[in-house]
Amino acid sequence: MDIEFVAAAQALPAKTALARIVFEGAALDGPLGQAAAASRFTGGKGQTLDVLAPAGTEAARLVLVGVGKPDGFDALGVEHAAASAYGAVKASGLTTLRIELPDAGPELAARAALGVRLASYRFDKYRTKEPAEKKPSIVKTEVVAGDSTAALAAFAPLAALADALSFTRDLVSEPANVLYPAEFARRVKALETLGLEVEILGEPEMMKLGMGSLLGVGQGSIRESQLAILRWNGAADKKAQPIAFVGKGVCFDTGGISIKPADGMEDMKWDMAGAAAVAGLMHVLAGRKAKVNAVGILGLVENMPDGNAQRPGDVVTSMSGQTIEIINTDAEGRLVLADAVWYCQDRFKPKFMVDLATLTGAIIVALGNDLAGCYANDETLAANLIAASNTEGEPLWRMPLPAQYDKNIDSMIADMKNTGGRPGGSITAAMFIQRFTNGVPWAHLDIASTAWKKPSSVPTIPDGATGYGVRLLNRMVAEKYEG
Repeated sequence: MDIEFVAAAQALPAKTALARIVFEGAALDGPLGQAAAASRFTGGKGQTLDVLAPAGTEAARLVLVGVGKPDGFDALGVEHAAASAYGAVKASGLTTLRIELPDAGPELAARAALGVRLASYRFDKYRTKEPAEKKPSIVKTEVVAGDSTAALAAFAPLAALADALSFTRDLVSEPANVLYPAEFARRVKALETLGLEVEILGEPEMMKLGMGSLLGVGQGSIRESQLAILRWNGAADKKAQPIAFVGKGVCFDTGGISIKPADGMEDMKWDMAGAAAVAGLMHVLAGRKAKVNAVGILGLVENMPDGNAQRPGDVVTSMSGQTIEIINTDAEGRLVLADAVWYCQDRFKPKFMVDLATLTGAIIVALGNDLAGCYANDETLAANLIAASNTEGEPLWRMPLPAQYDKNIDSMIADMKNTGGRPGGSITAAMFIQRFTNGVPWAHLDIASTAWKKPSSVPTIPDGATGYGVRLLNRMVAEKYEG
């Protein structure tokens, strides 16, 4: 999508749709008022009305976008309004969308451009016979701004965010026969062009480190497990203590010997969305030259049920030296994170660690499809995450870590077992990971409910991969941890 910021007086290109913001209850006169009345358009939040442009208007079509009451029209509302405008005309046959805002300030103009960038995302590389009339025709968006130079400057970090979200969504959308651990590692290695330092560990290196927990998950696959380490040193002091993010990257999860039902198993290609989000975060930090030292750790595996696969009842030894009895091979993500989190704190001594994982179906039962669960052993970190999530429209809900539940993952024959049973399943999964944090401030985001949306009710998120986590973590870093 080509983005431009233009003056209100600039002539409209041919084949342009013009989008205007309408507040709830605003009076519309003449033909527009008649069209609104006939379609029950009131300017309510999320409403759109697409009509032929009235006489005297240069545009080919006019799109009215309802945004609700003026006092609720914030930056996120601007994004959603612009995305809704794009959605209304994307396949109209027109090629340009111009968006007029009630406040043409540079910040809001930039957020409108971000909304269109995110809404126009498509993963269509494998479509070979899609009819032309079904493909989006809008290839350029013009956002009216009082100061186009200032708007372009304000958009620069948001463009870096949009690029990173597209990268993340692409990773999550890829089929598992294309994106297996080594290919995932190759794609993040390519981010060195942005200035990131990327190191890849294979199975021999992880064996030397004693990562029996992570390696056990992938031992049934012909695809070699990988550990990717991404570093961004943007602080003035390149040796300053970093902040750290860890992602679960199960590129396909059959459940292993504890195999999943066939229904819906195809969705398990996105069981690596946590690792994709961490990769996307590192992408945007490098893209906007964030003034912070940050580390991203990606545990990349494939969980398959062949003759060499891990069995229920096996005992593995993690990098920390703690032993784990495997009760259910489908509780594999926490095994990956156990070694990745321990490695992170042991090598980098970070200020804090945040891990992201599509970890449990239990979080969907608890919170539904719109909220991710947040577990933390540090109040400041938890508060920073929640605040950023609210600002960026990536909702988090703080979940408990009750001490009395910890005994549920005690094992009769090892230091712990990898599942505490169905009651409080998301909680005991988080408590399992907590045993590998070594007292470092830590938060765990269970994003199983938010990594993939079909259907999506958010105009900036097309059906499919959401890129959840990149926005909220980027916001938190920018507001709380950059020097």
